[in-house]
Amino acid sequence: MFRNLLDRLFTEDPAPRPLATDDAEVAVAALLVRVARADDHYHASERMRIDQVLGQLHGLGPIDAAERRAVAEMIEAEAPDTVRFTRLIKSRVSLEDRMGIIGAMWEISLADDRRTAQEEAAIRLVAGLLGVTDRESAIQRQRVAGGR
Repeated sequence: MFRNLLDRLFTEDPAPRPLATDDAEVAVAALLVRVARADDHYHASERMRIDQVLGQLHGLGPIDAAERRAVAEMIEAEAPDTVRFTRLIKSRVSLEDRMGIIGAMWEISLADDRRTAQEEAAIRLVAGLLGVTDRESAIQRQRVAGGR
């Protein structure tokens, strides 16, 4: 299953079409996993928070969210680089939803109650690649930190 998704995500398409709902959800989940793994410490609290975020964003139950995360972990491990990955998402996901993705990334980054330079750098990279400004990212971070 995930090999087909990778093929669809990384095949150049002269007329990009929106990702199928399931594919888009897994692609976003893979970005969340990438941020959580950025500091080489992929904690249970981060995995649990990814499951919660996926459940909230997509109306998934705990088992479905964990399954979606497991697929996203495989996708993330296979994805060659963040640039190609985000380029496709940027072309197929609205700016408002991309800002929501950055907010979700901050939720994952802060899930283990530690801010690491590696995770912050990963979010900054992804935000820039998704067309989300530093200011918009900071607003998302503050929103997430304020709700903790």
